[in-house]
Amino acid sequence: MITKNEALNYHEITPKGKIEIIATKPCATQKDLSLAYTPGVAEPCLEIEKDSDNSYRFTARGNLVGVITNGTAVLGLGNIGPYAAKPVMEGKAVLFKKFANIDAFDLEIKESDPDRFVEIVKSLEPTFGGINLEDIKAPECFYIERRLTMELNIPVFHDDQHGTAVISGAALLNSLEITGRNTKNVKIVFSGAGAAAIACAKIFHRLGVPRENIFLCDRKGLVHQDRDDIEPERGFFAQKTPGRTLADAMRDADVFVGVSSKGLVTPTMLKSMAPNAIVFALANPDPEITYPEAIQARPDIIMATGRSDYPNQVNNVLGFPAIFRGALDVGASTINEEMKIAASLALAKLAKEPIPAKVYTLYQLKEISFGKNYIIPKALDYRVVPWVAPEVARAAMNSGVAKRPIADLAKYRQELEALIAKD
Repeated sequence: MITKNEALNYHEITPKGKIEIIATKPCATQKDLSLAYTPGVAEPCLEIEKDSDNSYRFTARGNLVGVITNGTAVLGLGNIGPYAAKPVMEGKAVLFKKFANIDAFDLEIKESDPDRFVEIVKSLEPTFGGINLEDIKAPECFYIERRLTMELNIPVFHDDQHGTAVISGAALLNSLEITGRNTKNVKIVFSGAGAAAIACAKIFHRLGVPRENIFLCDRKGLVHQDRDDIEPERGFFAQKTPGRTLADAMRDADVFVGVSSKGLVTPTMLKSMAPNAIVFALANPDPEITYPEAIQARPDIIMATGRSDYPNQVNNVLGFPAIFRGALDVGASTINEEMKIAASLALAKLAKEPIPAKVYTLYQLKEISFGKNYIIPKALDYRVVPWVAPEVARAAMNSGVAKRPIADLAKYRQELEALIAKD
């Protein structure tokens, strides 16, 4: 465990924060200066004026993502505002660079009105190759992402929703395989009905789980058809059932997904679930039920959390770097459902591949094999981006949203492996 002082010192030592900008071209001589700025810079400017897509040829735009928030739903801290959100956004920029060699600028916007926020972000399109929305509260986040996706010609991805969903989708598929189930006949219960829960429910539905088998529970209990306070996002999964509580819903459930708050699930509730239940308790840093409590109550379960100190960590770093890498490299105009599903399927498949020695060393483990304690790849598995990004790129091309298709995906994968190996 890290201490408060360790965390503060890490961020405070000079240089402050976690990111900086470096030049990628020489600027040591008079000629260098003339090429970098005036008069040489006029030439690419004029080419871009003729065709704005030339900005991908002559600037860093094609490898630049904006990590953007208004600070209304930061981690488990809530609405702490844009200033306090900046350390998190800087951290996200670090992860983009570390895992996928993508440059990222963090932008904290002091605006809580969704329409004004959208207009601000729209005005930034010439700067970026993609937009990663982060830590924006529900239900505004749905509206913001939907509008930006429709009105911009670059990928827009709200990671709090779709990152968790993509990785949970992979974890679900492998857990179902291990327990001998299939998507058509499982009962899935959610604790939480916010951005992450809705996105997970949607991707599970797209992977084959019938809508009538998905139960959402929010602060007021089960989302059911007799409630009059349900907006369309939650309403899509509203059930016709006499059950009204999370405990009611969990009875005989095959799968539980927690994207809510610590301590909401009891051992008794777990015991009411079906045999060999699948439990994703993803509230961070403290899950809906702790790993030791859950395993003691139900030794037969497959369990995942958001924590790194237990098996099966659902960590968004398995998703967004590879998804953006693939999307940027084919010039995708959006990140669509096909690309998200492709990422889930690729992650699920990677978990079944032999584990390289380097991954054992990173985690100081002697054995890792596909099974109830290893249902998704490890967060530090260096194969994730080279494995997932080409499948995202393929899905973008097949679905018609790639502006710069890649002819040879096998060669592209090799290039990614070489890129990641440089670290």
